[in-house]
Amino acid sequence: MRSEPLAALEQAIGAIAPYGRTDLEERLRQAGFRLRDGRIRVLVVGEFKQGKSLLVNGLVRAPVCPVFDDVATCVPTVVRYAEQPTAALIRVLEPADDGDPERAKIERVELEIEQMSQHIAETGNPGNREGWREAEIGLPRAVLAGGLEIVDTPGVGGLNSVHGAATMAALPSADAVLFVSDASQEYTAPELEFLRQASKVCPNVLCVLSKADLYPEWERIADLDRAHLAAEKIDADLLIVSSALRVHAIRTGDDVSDAESGFPVLVSYLREQVVGRADLLARRSTAQDIVAVTEQLATALLAERTSYTDPEQAELVIRELTEAKAHAAALKERSARWQHTLSDGVADLNADIDYDLRDRMRDIVREAEGEVDKAGDPKKIWEQLAGWVEQEVGAAVSANFLWAAQRARWLAGQVAEHFSGGRELLPRIRTGHDDPLAGIQAMEMRSGEPFGVGQKALSGLRGGYIGVLMFGMLGTIVGLSLINPFSVGAGLLMGAKGFTDERRRVYSKRQAEAKAAVRRYADDVIFQAGKESRELLRRVQRDLRDYYIDRAEETNRSLKDSLMAAEQSARASQDEQQRRLKEIPKELARLESLHKKAMSLVPGAVTEPREPRLIEAAQ
Repeated sequence: MRSEPLAALEQAIGAIAPYGRTDLEERLRQAGFRLRDGRIRVLVVGEFKQGKSLLVNGLVRAPVCPVFDDVATCVPTVVRYAEQPTAALIRVLEPADDGDPERAKIERVELEIEQMSQHIAETGNPGNREGWREAEIGLPRAVLAGGLEIVDTPGVGGLNSVHGAATMAALPSADAVLFVSDASQEYTAPELEFLRQASKVCPNVLCVLSKADLYPEWERIADLDRAHLAAEKIDADLLIVSSALRVHAIRTGDDVSDAESGFPVLVSYLREQVVGRADLLARRSTAQDIVAVTEQLATALLAERTSYTDPEQAELVIRELTEAKAHAAALKERSARWQHTLSDGVADLNADIDYDLRDRMRDIVREAEGEVDKAGDPKKIWEQLAGWVEQEVGAAVSANFLWAAQRARWLAGQVAEHFSGGRELLPRIRTGHDDPLAGIQAMEMRSGEPFGVGQKALSGLRGGYIGVLMFGMLGTIVGLSLINPFSVGAGLLMGAKGFTDERRRVYSKRQAEAKAAVRRYADDVIFQAGKESRELLRRVQRDLRDYYIDRAEETNRSLKDSLMAAEQSARASQDEQQRRLKEIPKELARLESLHKKAMSLVPGAVTEPREPRLIEAAQ
């Protein structure tokens, strides 16, 4: 699908080679690298056991993802196009210095597709103790041939689990999200919250109602889900599919059953709405690069021609070029407005994101400490409390990072507006990141002082002994024996009080230890997630800074060449002038051809030239 833009880029690179503009050639070559990469990532997400893996298998018409009735996937599985079936597991050996997951040092282990289930499912790799970042499977499938990558995300624990946080972390880098929920019930509150977050950072969100063949009430559930989406103002379509019917159709070759399964409609959506839109964006970006390059080269030719044909106008052209060159040079300076917007914006964003993370952690810690105070002995509820805290922390960190990604994209728009008035397409900024909670140890409470049967009996006996001895000695003063009903009663009361006091002391100590464990966990999360968010924003700052400095340098060099051509033309001999007057229209015509070819990549698009119109100048 991208052969036409690639051909246009190759033609443009060849056409500008005689001008010696290596910077413009590099810009076009980078555009070619982006086109050839062409990956379009679709995340398949949803709660535990909703049929995500079976849906992926149905899309690619092969059992590549393991499907179990009671065991979930624990490692993300990426299915992409390959000439021959391949499978590999990827593990991070050393993170990149700037935290970019794409630059991390990795280990890649090749194996057979049939062996994958041992490593990506909970049965063979519980809790992903082997530490795999993802599994990759390559298949020769037409649905994947356009660069589509389908990612089966982990379902362990659902959307509110630590695995759910990892899924949320991948949202900013996804081109589309397929949200899978079965027809057993309508959307839950966590599912709707996930959809709200996903729709803010991902351009395409599609809801898929699975297992329609198992539940007779699927039509009513579908209507309820659509009502929920409308009420929450979530812009997402809902498709109904049956993976079991799809598998049956594949095995028997039954086209009628295949149509009834709903998968052909889903495949059409991926091709038209996901792959098609990504192709359109790639064409627009390529067209803009070629148009920008041709206009910069045409500027020098137009200035030179004006100097030959209209010497009086040449002075005005030289003056305008000098002013434009000074403006372009100023864009590279730290005092430029876009530079201030970028540096101030990143500083403000860092402060806001850090405050938001700390505020969310403080609320979780405060609520957890309240539960500890109400529980009496926190040891009895520790497993449930730790699970709840980890889920809440995962959801909070995910929301924090998604907000950071949204704000970073907004900042990129502000910088573009101040650099060029919004005429440039926004550059690619790296807002993707690894799971910030991957390196956080599970929350643990120290064992503390034991309080078993022996300790309870000893505390009671200690108090009872003191009571009997004290009141028995007082009784001997009035002629009673040491052991008498009063001393025995006092011993029982003192024993009960000693037991109660000791239990209160032990429980208070355990509560303090539980609160300390919660605070330690929150501090670890703030430290690690804060570091990841700062690295993400530093990457955004570098990406934007480098991109716009390169654009300013290109413009500055083009204007410098134009000014030099205009000045030299005034000193050229008559023969040289005549020769150039014959050559310049041909060169402008060649650039015009490139301009038209670039515009034809995006039918109906209108691009406003930033310099005098190239087509008119060539006529």
